[in-house]
Amino acid sequence: MSTTSTLLNRRTLLAATAGGTLLSLLPRSAHAQARPVTENGIDWYDVKDWGVEGRGWNETARYFDRYPSRAEKSIRPPVWSLSRHSAGMLVRFETDARTLHARYSLLSSSLAMPHMPATGVSGLDLYAQDERGRDRWLAVVQPRAQQVEVKMVDGVDAGTRRYTVYLPLYNGVEELRIGVPSGAAFRSIAPRQRGALLFYGTSIMHGACASRPGMAIPAILGRRFDRPTVNLGFSGNGQMEPEVVALLAELDPSVYIIDTLPNMTPELVAERTVPLVTRLREKRADTPILLVEDRTFTSAPFFQGMRQMHDRRRDALRNSYERLRKADVKGLHYLTGDQLLGDDSEGATDGSHPNDLGFMRYSDAYEKVLKPILR
Repeated sequence: MSTTSTLLNRRTLLAATAGGTLLSLLPRSAHAQARPVTENGIDWYDVKDWGVEGRGWNETARYFDRYPSRAEKSIRPPVWSLSRHSAGMLVRFETDARTLHARYSLLSSSLAMPHMPATGVSGLDLYAQDERGRDRWLAVVQPRAQQVEVKMVDGVDAGTRRYTVYLPLYNGVEELRIGVPSGAAFRSIAPRQRGALLFYGTSIMHGACASRPGMAIPAILGRRFDRPTVNLGFSGNGQMEPEVVALLAELDPSVYIIDTLPNMTPELVAERTVPLVTRLREKRADTPILLVEDRTFTSAPFFQGMRQMHDRRRDALRNSYERLRKADVKGLHYLTGDQLLGDDSEGATDGSHPNDLGFMRYSDAYEKVLKPILR
């Protein structure tokens, strides 16, 4: 065990609540001397010792799950299975180490998808804070097995700085440890709890098809607004289901972002939008709610059926939005979908799911509408 390493090892102590939510509580932390496990000249720190940001609930079956364990009984099995993915989670720390290691175990041996690389599905994405206080990309882990031990970066310029590690988007994490050379200074940074942006959506919000975890919409906007985010995107399963909406209402974010149209028929949009807003308003009277149209398929100029599908879904959402406004529901906001991927057909991997360019364009559109909301 190293005696020269230093760490403020923070554990977030959460009061027990019926919902087990994190976002509704102020962070309360205790300080303890570092107790890394030292092996072969590396001090290994378990990230659970100070907490992972982006978890909405404390009462999870596995630490890196996105929904509380009790949700398994109320939501559909595909949603529950996808909730085991660590999308949107990150861990932060400071160190003067010039070499950073990671050791982690993945839930699934499926490391990649046909249209999404292993770096995005199952990798870790490392950012470092520069001299101007900006988080800048530094390195990405390219996993080749379910059990990963890797040197994330070596020979970085000397100096103490803050680092952020984004967790896999389309795989689950069983455990994660950060390693530094034995004796290097190391200070954990507790998860931010207040002011979170909550994203509820589809595979696009989930992160398909980002090349790496830091390029998903919640990650990009989290950096731009310097706020915690919660990613509740569920591939193929963002459908405004009442059971899911009830879970959303347990959390207390700074804004609810509802971006589910790509997974819904016009009939479902018309049926479920007003009840979703009504339920959220019952629990969170003043929290802003942003309703988002679906992106336009990049191949839509060549398919009349696609264009008609977009029009019908958007009409259903717009009509619901206008009904709510006429009912004097406050704090509603709206984002149109035409330009989410741009207008040059280059923003998607398969016509539907953004590539990294598409995610930047999505985030630009979100940023414009969120700035006045977050003031």
